[in-house]
Amino acid sequence: MAGPSTAQRGERQKLKSGPPRPPRLGRLRRPRTLIILMIAVVLTGAAVVWVLYGSQWLRVERVSASGMRVLTAEQVREAAAVPVGSPLISVDTDAIEERLRRKLPRIDSVDVVRSWPHGIGLKVTERTPVLMVKKGAKFDEVDAKGVRFATVSDAPQGVPVLELTVSRSVGLRRFGTDRLVREAVRVAGDIPAAVAQDTRTVKVRSYDSISLELKGGRSVEWGSDEKGDTKARTLTALMKAAPQARHFDVSAPTAPASSGS
Repeated sequence: MAGPSTAQRGERQKLKSGPPRPPRLGRLRRPRTLIILMIAVVLTGAAVVWVLYGSQWLRVERVSASGMRVLTAEQVREAAAVPVGSPLISVDTDAIEERLRRKLPRIDSVDVVRSWPHGIGLKVTERTPVLMVKKGAKFDEVDAKGVRFATVSDAPQGVPVLELTVSRSVGLRRFGTDRLVREAVRVAGDIPAAVAQDTRTVKVRSYDSISLELKGGRSVEWGSDEKGDTKARTLTALMKAAPQARHFDVSAPTAPASSGS
């Protein structure tokens, strides 16, 4: 008896294996989901860019200035030249800082901050004069870094005047005026607070001969700018020990002296 034909075997195999399986839905949905997510990301990014740069919502409408002692807010805002109406995100804060320091040398540092949604804040720190250098009928203000940053008609109260009495000698040629001014600045920074408020003049005769003239006709021989902290402590103790003295010498702080009454 002949066996089943090839066609009959094929039919039986199909009946055993059942109907053909439909394609898996997960495989179809995954690419579609990725495409939707990518479109959403692109649209979101475009919306953010438009809000930051193209819309009227986040644009510079006001500029504030704070921290000034001598400068006015109007002077600072004018020098800053913040582009009002521009997108807040596009404002070049570094350029504003550089512009302020260049146009207003009295400014030591400035912090330019974005104040969302519409403001720019200018937080200014002005230089503090520690010495005044006479310049004709006016005075140059000098800060603790030795920077001459402003010329004023009247010396601020409580800031001593620098008096350079250096002869045109080898000493001046060797150190130069700028170097001697920096030495005087360091001395002025080391003077004890109680003495600084009474100091009227800082005299520089040479690199290692700097003296102070105080109110009431008193004076201090300081010497060079070396060992400034030690000299300050010695001077404070010396003035307490000899309150009636007129002259104090701390140029050699291990062997101080006072005289006069």
